[in-house]
Amino acid sequence: MEKDKHITEVVFRFDKTYGVYALFPYEIENYTSCLSYAHVGQHSAANYNHCVNTTRPATEAEYKDLFNELENSVGYKLKVVKKMSYQKWKAAHDEAFK
Repeated sequence: MEKDKHITEVVFRFDKTYGVYALFPYEIENYTSCLSYAHVGQHSAANYNHCVNTTRPATEAEYKDLFNELENSVGYKLKVVKKMSYQKWKAAHDEAFK
């Protein structure tokens, strides 16, 4: 598998029911959602604000396996960030809906 050359920023969150998942805040799915990824279900759309408001940040130990899956099996080149930048989100959103 060829690894992506584009660096994708990712926010890892932990949900008590579903465990760790990844949010890609600048990968716009629709007007209210970004791309997300979990071990089970893999890629799907997620509302970033809802996810951040109802979960907690995942620790590095918690997201390590998912990080490795995303980089080694899926092919992402990741940069972990704590939260999204509104300016970057707005630019990605405007680009997606121009």
